[in-house]
Amino acid sequence: MANSDPEGVDGVRMTWNVWPRTKLEASKCVIPLAASIAPIPPHSDIPTLPYAPLRCRTCSAALNAYSRVDFLAKIWICPFCYQRNQFPPHYAMISETNLPCELYPQYTTVQYTLQTNPDPNNPSNAPQLQPVFVFVLDTCMIEEELVFAKSALKQAIGLLPEQALVGFVSFGTQAHVHELGFTEMSKVYVFKGSKEISKEQVLEQLGLPAAGRRSTAGYPKGLQNGFTNTVVNRFLLPASDCEFTLNSLLDELQTDQWPVQAGHRASRCTGVALSVAAGLLGACLPGTGARIIALVGGPCTEGPGTVGVAEMKVAIERTGGLVVLAESFGHSVFKDSFKLVFEDGEQSLGLCFNGMLEISCSKEIKVQGIIGPCTSLEKKGPNVSDMVIGEGNTTTWKMCGLDKSTCLTVIFDLSSTDQSNVPETVNPQFYLQFLTSYQDPEGKTLIRVTTVTRQWVDISVSTEELIHGFDQETAAVVMARITSLKMETEEGFDATRWLDRNLIRFCSKFGNYRENDPSSFSLNPCFSLFPQFIFNLRRSQFVQVFNNSPDETAYFRVLLNKENITNAAVMVQPSLISYSFNSPPQPALLDVASISADHILLLDSYFSIVVFHGMTIAQWRNMGYQNQPEHQAFALLLEAPQVDAQIIIRDRFPVPRLVVCDQHGSQARFLLAKLNPSATYNNATDIAPGSDIIFTDDVSLQVFCEHLQRLAVQS
Repeated sequence: MANSDPEGVDGVRMTWNVWPRTKLEASKCVIPLAASIAPIPPHSDIPTLPYAPLRCRTCSAALNAYSRVDFLAKIWICPFCYQRNQFPPHYAMISETNLPCELYPQYTTVQYTLQTNPDPNNPSNAPQLQPVFVFVLDTCMIEEELVFAKSALKQAIGLLPEQALVGFVSFGTQAHVHELGFTEMSKVYVFKGSKEISKEQVLEQLGLPAAGRRSTAGYPKGLQNGFTNTVVNRFLLPASDCEFTLNSLLDELQTDQWPVQAGHRASRCTGVALSVAAGLLGACLPGTGARIIALVGGPCTEGPGTVGVAEMKVAIERTGGLVVLAESFGHSVFKDSFKLVFEDGEQSLGLCFNGMLEISCSKEIKVQGIIGPCTSLEKKGPNVSDMVIGEGNTTTWKMCGLDKSTCLTVIFDLSSTDQSNVPETVNPQFYLQFLTSYQDPEGKTLIRVTTVTRQWVDISVSTEELIHGFDQETAAVVMARITSLKMETEEGFDATRWLDRNLIRFCSKFGNYRENDPSSFSLNPCFSLFPQFIFNLRRSQFVQVFNNSPDETAYFRVLLNKENITNAAVMVQPSLISYSFNSPPQPALLDVASISADHILLLDSYFSIVVFHGMTIAQWRNMGYQNQPEHQAFALLLEAPQVDAQIIIRDRFPVPRLVVCDQHGSQARFLLAKLNPSATYNNATDIAPGSDIIFTDDVSLQVFCEHLQRLAVQS
């Protein structure tokens, strides 16, 4: 697997790449058996097949490269449940030399396109449904902010595909649904902001029938844009038809005029506005892909759901929504991120709709649950564990929205508790299959099937294979996700103590040492970075929440749970690159000792990117040396980290905040907060000239590791 893309074509990474056979042995490994899976990673080099996958009649796993095939009898054996399945007639030509794509050993991931036929007289084929975007705009903000928000909305509407359907709701103290189909004058339906409202009441007040109530069998007559009823075209119109109307409407829209008492916040009925938008979508056909895009200027203060981002986190995660937190609608973090949502081509997020994930696994394996943007469909089965973590009690999950960066963490369990239950002849391999069905931005239905295999290992005999199959980055991210989940769901949970206890157990189990002799302790290189990851996790914004508002903490956790392992690892342990005259850019230790007067540092902590100039560099820059022809090398040195920062920013959503600062300047704190405090005011005598110290009582990585070694070797 290429190092440049550790997620690989399959988009699967595991904490352990070989598994112990029993529950007891797995618990001794300390780090749970887990896989991070990207349901639709952005790889173009996987085959797309123009038919539906062949499914096993017992466990419904899809035919895959690990299925055993009897070419004479035209039978395939499912690797999950060993059921023998007959090939249907259209596989009649199959032979050793004429394999269908899904049986090629190198195609562990394949994609299927389901044919859509928009013929309303043929109900067996669903029509291709256009996605719906309902924009919800808060008007409780100062004039300047509203101007920024309106201009972002206009840009978004201009970027939407012409046939995508658009609706518009504005709100302040009350919620307003705008009738876009009535162009003669501005027509608005008003909903009281203080009263809870159901989907049925919304549809009734707007004079719309619910999509579920069909008049005719099969597909309804007069099906337009995937609607059962043309009445709904008063509120939801193709982008190309309503762009002019919407732009004029936005031009006229003013800030909320409701009087606000001195010293009070404006009445903002976010809860009702979102209920109304969701109710409006209730008139669409079931299965229509849709997104509600809300631009909210502050917390909800009126009516149901008195909420900020922290309270909305559940709704965002369970529907696969996106969230961007920024200081202003004029800030580049918001403006550039918002544009990415609607952009096409290379930079596009690849927004997809209506996703569903099914997991099949070998019979000894059970699924405890998923941490990430999905919701459990409570589909029980033999592979469902009694222990639940995150969204559990199921082998099937719903993802209303997903995109090419969506990632889920699946936590597994083993059914057998002791080795004596395991027959000797049992298969040395186990299998996992992830089947994702979804609608792409054009409304086509696709199914992606990824099937992976790994080895069982008897760790009572040898731990060598287990050790070499450990993925330190994935393990650190999974521990971060479990810690965040426990902090949200378990009363009085002490995250730092829990992480420390687990790390001590881990080092006791896998370290090499003589009992009670800390100086003899060493870790296999396969584990050597793990303690450092946990050290940085303990200091990160996921665990040290008192530095941030509850909204910021919720925001960071939504992204931690959604991004792939490479990105999430940077959130836990930022990367640092050093630039100087005498060497090319190179990785530097995440340590205060890396600061030097004649170096520039580039810190990537995912949410922000810091370009930090050493003292001497900053002085030379302020004197304008970079503008003099004889100092061209200096000009290039100044430019290099800026160029690299832009490359990182270009590929990331939400767009990170760029901080450019100088040593001893006020914004240097963005760098110092992330560095290991190896030099503090307590030991300032040891530091190199031109370096820096950190004013903190936090322990350094070195002291942390000394404590860890002492505790790990105790008998």
